[in-house]
Amino acid sequence: MQKVTIYGRDNCGYCRMARDLCERRGFEFRYIDMIAEGISKADLQSTLGRPVYTVPQILIGSEYIGGYTDFAARVGAR
Repeated sequence: MQKVTIYGRDNCGYCRMARDLCERRGFEFRYIDMIAEGISKADLQSTLGRPVYTVPQILIGSEYIGGYTDFAARVGAR
């Protein structure tokens, strides 16, 4: 699998779940803390080219996946 990129916030439960899923499954991933990096939802919207209402926002390689639920379904999480 290509590298997973997770845009999120440290106080977000779904962001933690996405990181935990990557760790459990051994996926290479990069977690980007939007608060620490000074990234707003508007900034992320410009990067992704789509509206951003929630976090996490997850990509596999350059393919936009969506949030945690979409990611978990995509990788067959149990």
